[in-house]
Amino acid sequence: MKQPFEAVVAVHGATVLRVCRAMLGVHDADDAWSETFLAAMRAYPDLPDSANVEAWLVTIARRKAVDQHRAAKRNPLPVETLPEAPSALGIPGASDTDLWAAVGRLPEKQRQAITFRYLVGMSHAEIAGILGGSVDAARRAAADGLNNLRKNYPGATVKGGHS
Repeated sequence: MKQPFEAVVAVHGATVLRVCRAMLGVHDADDAWSETFLAAMRAYPDLPDSANVEAWLVTIARRKAVDQHRAAKRNPLPVETLPEAPSALGIPGASDTDLWAAVGRLPEKQRQAITFRYLVGMSHAEIAGILGGSVDAARRAAADGLNNLRKNYPGATVKGGHS
């Protein structure tokens, strides 16, 4: 028997928010998070009991992030006045804005593999299922992304010390 949907949100809400933030940035992540859970709530009754709920939610979040990227290309850019910066209070990882920016600059497959592996804790097999491709390709994308961060993120730990 499946958990009530409220319990699913409580258990996986932070994970989905981390995925949305890694893929979209701080400003657009909340909308993607909301859209993810609205879509999930509609489909949840038809989800098989044996399904991996976390992987299912991460897949929905990824698709919502792609939708937001596409929509953003159609929106005009703001000019002159900038909105007030949102509060980082209570947002996981908000103090690591430089790291989020470095992750955001990674190539798409590397960014997604890093997000799913190190923020969500998914196996390479689960990542391969979401991204499409082999387990080895998912492992390679995560390793390449991590090496890219180590080379380009100031203060990142590299094998044998700090860069």
